[in-house]
Order: sequence, then structure tokens, then C-alpha cells
Amino acid sequence: MSQFYDQVKERFIRYAKVDTQSQNGAATVPSTEKQWDLAHMLEEEMKNIGLQNVTHDDFCNVYGTIPSTLPNGGGISIGFLGHMDTAPDASGTDVKPWVLENYPGGDIVLNKEQNIVMEAAKYPRLAMYVGQDLILTDGTTLLGGDDKAAITSIMTMAEYFCRHPELPHGPIQIGFTCDEEVGLLGAHKFDIERFGADIAYTLDGDGLGDFIYENFNGEEVHLNIHGLNVHPGTAKNIMKNAIEIGGEFMNMLPALERPQHTENREGYFHPIKFEGTVEKAFLRCLIRDHDKKRFQERHEYVEKCVAALNEKYGEGTVESSYTGKYSSMYDAIMKVPYMIDYAKQAMADCGVEMHAIPMRGGTDGACLSQKGLPCPNISAGYENAHGRFELVAIQALEKNVDILLRLIDLYSKKESL
Repeated sequence: MSQFYDQVKERFIRYAKVDTQSQNGAATVPSTEKQWDLAHMLEEEMKNIGLQNVTHDDFCNVYGTIPSTLPNGGGISIGFLGHMDTAPDASGTDVKPWVLENYPGGDIVLNKEQNIVMEAAKYPRLAMYVGQDLILTDGTTLLGGDDKAAITSIMTMAEYFCRHPELPHGPIQIGFTCDEEVGLLGAHKFDIERFGADIAYTLDGDGLGDFIYENFNGEEVHLNIHGLNVHPGTAKNIMKNAIEIGGEFMNMLPALERPQHTENREGYFHPIKFEGTVEKAFLRCLIRDHDKKRFQERHEYVEKCVAALNEKYGEGTVESSYTGKYSSMYDAIMKVPYMIDYAKQAMADCGVEMHAIPMRGGTDGACLSQKGLPCPNISAGYENAHGRFELVAIQALEKNVDILLRLIDLYSKKESL
């Protein structure tokens, strides 16, 4: 048990109990007002532990600074970020975290009354956590480790430096964003000039030691499909069924280029919502690829499908629009490759082996890198995100604090970018 055990345990459980679930398709940022509850809590806590320039913007993004302790206030200004929202995929209301100490292995009964059991056979990564202390749910909600595990480690690191001003380090910038789970909306609104970092790291993702400096290029296409409804008895050569046209579009997408059939750097199309009537239907579909050229080809293929349907059923039958576009951070990080080297060294010095993986998704860091702030991703250490079987090991939270402390120590010895 390290000096941070009690801190990270208390902190994470307190954050996890705050409902910060975001919402797809909202017209505002943040997408849900309740994200402000955690934002205000963090602001108050940041001020209390000694951060300076603690503030928030109009979009529920939180900012704070730990000033440099180096001569003349010098050093590289390094930022750390986590996101406050939890995914819409499972309930985030009335989260009831509990701790299973010294996990012995095997199945875990989350809820005896409702017979909800996390089966070790279905979650083989559980074997990695034998002997550790696990924070779990009661099986009716997600836990919120994604990304409150990150917030916990960042805040614990920040408190440590505020309590130890004798330790040398450059300026440290702390940031927390909203709406990461619904299109990186908070990151798109995040003010990097106000943040003041030269470089930054997000903490997001499962698997302690995972490190991401390459991710999907991505966007989401919205199709509004206009049908024509008439009585079925007189519909011949007149009716246009918007539901069938939407189905026809989905059948035009390559059947094997879907998430369930792809891995590593392979891209995909992923229809995620389809609703409507004969008269009108709406379809949302994700487009993802690591390769820029192939990503553009996917975009163009969707437009060809739309054009073909409009030629078949009449101009204006299918209208397409795009949202949530982001690019891979790879090119931005390759301009500052020492960010990878320093993270690898910090992990190694803390007994953690780095696993550099191409992320099959997006992250706030991708958006921030695109805006000019190089921002690779360090794993936050949670498991089974977005669902009722999510868990966080207290030892993983402790280890991430150690990694952040060591990373900042390494940067304190680097004079310039």
C-alpha cells in the first residue's frame, strides 16, 4: 500500500457517485447540465489544495495551474487532462461503488438480489487483478472509471505537488473536459491558449501501461431519408418507404467492414442508430479509419451511395450531413517524439511496461493535437468501460499517480521543447 492508497480510493468513489452522463444529439455544450456538478466540485477542490488560476469556461471545461518551482519560473509547461462525462451506453444515475479487497480470482457477485455476476470466463483480464483491491458497481449502472480514474490520478498528483513546493518542476496545467463520450465536444471548445501548456497528455483508456499516439480518423454521417406514404392498397408505383431505403443504404456498406469483423488498423462503417416511419427515417453511421487516404475514400463512398439512392428514388430523397470529425494525432506527435520516450521511461521507472497501441476510437487528445497542442494518451487504468461490469483497481490508480510524478520529474530536467 503506497502513500496514495487512501487518497485515490476516497477520491474516486466520491467522483463516481456524481452523475455526469452525457447525451447524444444535444443542442448545447455541455450536453447535460449535471456535468456542471462535478465541474464545480473539482474547481472548489483545486482551489482548496492550492492550484492557481482555477476557472471554467462557458462550456463546462475546467482549468487550473500549478506554477513552476524552477528558477525564474522556467521549464516546459506540461498539461494533463481527463474528461468528466460518462458514456450514455449504460446508466450513470445512483452509482453505488464498493470495494472488493484482495480479489481472490474467479467470478464476482455484484448484486446477489438480482443475480448479477461478473463471470471470469467472460472477462479473462480479471486474472490480471488477483490480489488487488477492485472498485466495482452493483451491476445496475456503469462505474465511471472512464474517465474518473484519470481525474482521480491527476488530482492526487496535483495535490502532492501543491503540498511539496520544494520539488522542482515546470508549470503544470490541469484540465477537465465535458462531453468526450458524445463527440469530443468539450475538447472542440477547449481553449488551449487559456490552458497554457506547451504539450499535454490525456489520461483515458483501459489497461495500465497502454499508450496511444495514433488513433482513428473519424466522423459521423447523418442521413435524413424522405419517403412518401400512401395507403398500402393504392401504393403501387407511388409509395417510397424511407425505412426500406435506409436498409438499402446499410446493405450497400461492405458487410465485413464493420467493428465486429475488424481489428488493429482496419477501418469500418458502423450504423449506430436507425429510426423512422415510411414517411421519414433517420440514420447515424460512424466512419473510421487509421489511414487518411482510406478514410477519405470511405467518406466518398458514402456520398456515392447517397447519390445512387437519390438517382433511384428521386433527388432529395436522402440528405447527408457530417459531424464529430477528428483526425489521428499521429502526425502531431511525431513532431515531438520525446513525448513518447519520456512516457515510456516514466512507466519503466515505475515498473510498468509500455504498450503502444493504435487506438480504435477517438480521444480528446486527437482533437487537441489537431488544434495545435500535441497530446498523446496515457491509459487511466479502468476495465470494461461503458457497462455494468466496469471496474477500477485501486493499485492502478496509485501506479498512475507514480507515473505522473516521475514524468513531471523527467520534464523538469528538460530545458526546452
